[in-house]
Amino acid sequence: MKNWKKLILVFVIAGVALIAYFGFNQPFLARLIVTIAGGVLAFSMLIEMIKTLRSGSYGVDLLAITAIIVTLLVGEYWASLIIILMLVGGESLEDYANGRAHRALAALLDKSPDIAHVQKGDKVVDLPIDHVEVGSHLLVRPMEIIPIDGKLISEAVVLDTASLTGETKPNELVKGDPVLSGAINGNSSIQIETTVIAAESQFQKIVELVKETEKTPAQFVRLADRYAVPFTIIAYLIAAVAYFISGDPVRIAEVLVVASPCPLILAAPIAFVSGMSRSSQNGALIKNGTVIEKLAKAREIFLDKTGTITEGTIKVDSLKPIETVDEVELLQLVYTVEKSSGHILAKAVVEYAENKNVQPLKLTSLTEVAGLGVIGEIEGQEIKIGRRSFAFAPENLNYETAFYVSKAGKYVGAVTFSDTLRPEAKETIAQMRKIGLEKITMLTGDNQLVADKIASTVGIDNVYAGLMPDEKLKFIKNATNRPVIMIGDGVNDAPALATADVGISIGVGSGTVASEAADIVLLQNDLRKVTTSIEISRDTLKIAKQAVMIGIIICIILMFIAALGVIPAVIGALFQEIIDVVSILYALRALRG
Repeated sequence: MKNWKKLILVFVIAGVALIAYFGFNQPFLARLIVTIAGGVLAFSMLIEMIKTLRSGSYGVDLLAITAIIVTLLVGEYWASLIIILMLVGGESLEDYANGRAHRALAALLDKSPDIAHVQKGDKVVDLPIDHVEVGSHLLVRPMEIIPIDGKLISEAVVLDTASLTGETKPNELVKGDPVLSGAINGNSSIQIETTVIAAESQFQKIVELVKETEKTPAQFVRLADRYAVPFTIIAYLIAAVAYFISGDPVRIAEVLVVASPCPLILAAPIAFVSGMSRSSQNGALIKNGTVIEKLAKAREIFLDKTGTITEGTIKVDSLKPIETVDEVELLQLVYTVEKSSGHILAKAVVEYAENKNVQPLKLTSLTEVAGLGVIGEIEGQEIKIGRRSFAFAPENLNYETAFYVSKAGKYVGAVTFSDTLRPEAKETIAQMRKIGLEKITMLTGDNQLVADKIASTVGIDNVYAGLMPDEKLKFIKNATNRPVIMIGDGVNDAPALATADVGISIGVGSGTVASEAADIVLLQNDLRKVTTSIEISRDTLKIAKQAVMIGIIICIILMFIAALGVIPAVIGALFQEIIDVVSILYALRALRG
């Protein structure tokens, strides 16, 4: 039965008991009704507690069960009824708080599109997104959600990507740019060409991650359970001393009523779910509450290089023509020959040349030489582009990543490439040190020379290069300063992400495997979101602990007062409601920090 339905049922029982007592002057009937209801609830809680103990865990339910039973046995059934209302009402309030905290996450599910407008010749046909094939042309009308990832066919568009990245700034795209599902179209209809099926679209991946976060609420109570045993022992000791001094069993009920552990049960999970919501609003999807605890305590971090510290996209770095050839002529030759190639470096040249408004020459033939390069003919002259020896380049030239170019059998220059450093990388590494990450290490499959250069630029001292995925995994396993964080973006990082105490997959373009293996998925391609998530987690854990301790301290004070016999059981039960509200409201501070 859902908690709100249970709450309605308890209110009905309370109403019937009150009518029996005050309306028909039947106190025995009122007591019987409350006793049966309390007994059933206590029994159901006992069954759940036994299951918890069998699983190897322990919780705070024992106090609540004891308080209900004792108040019923000593005839304080109205106090028992208030405890029952408190417990069920607290569970319903938790549901409400969870719903408020999950608002940003649930918004993704609410916006999930299920229909796509597919262009079929002159007609537009509405199809379920699961039936749309790769390469289909879709019509997206004004203010509609992009249903499937693709590339823009229309000349230009302005999209609202806030639900994906958390950024309110509009995203301006031009023809050929990638378009992510989940973005909201602007004020004019556009056309896109799908590049993946619906199940592999970015928005669907995020939706699945959201669903996963909602399957793990039971883990959130672990923080409160750490206080369960000492708190229960203290409550029983105070109750025993009160009975020993007074000889009155009612005194036990009066103490245990104010010791009911709702603040412990509610405060931690509400704080963690609130922290998860706050993190999602800041561009990081955290899968469960235990990740917040680990992230808050982490002092060591490992980072992949390509796609994490760098942008993971190859771009033209420089043009290096010989003295008798200018840069435009060299670029024109390479652009003309490579514009039809699917090679990743060729794509970088094409993008660079088009941005420079370079016009291609007339290409009369093109031949690909496997493993070496390509040969083209321009104005009757042979153009070779590829490896150093293939293009007759001097042996003393040894660029890290380059196209070497020859014309009519003579070397004329080279085009060098580099993986662009993230503009926020150096700032983020400095911020990591500032917030107390004591050891920062780069793990990369790239060569040592490139890795050292990147690491030196951003301020990382510990660098390990030329690593295979299993070798990265060993560094994570052998780390002694736990918990540790691993940040990566690709399939090759998945084993390390899954093994780290906290795995973080960066960027909306992260591979599915990396996202599934990670504990946190950054919805925005911004490394700064890592330090933001750490700070939010630390703040959330601090608030959760404070909320629990506030509840405990108030409960203990009231227990001592109740032991003196000055707080009747019914009044004590009402005080407990106030404690619940105070703890919950304090825990909700994690939504904003």
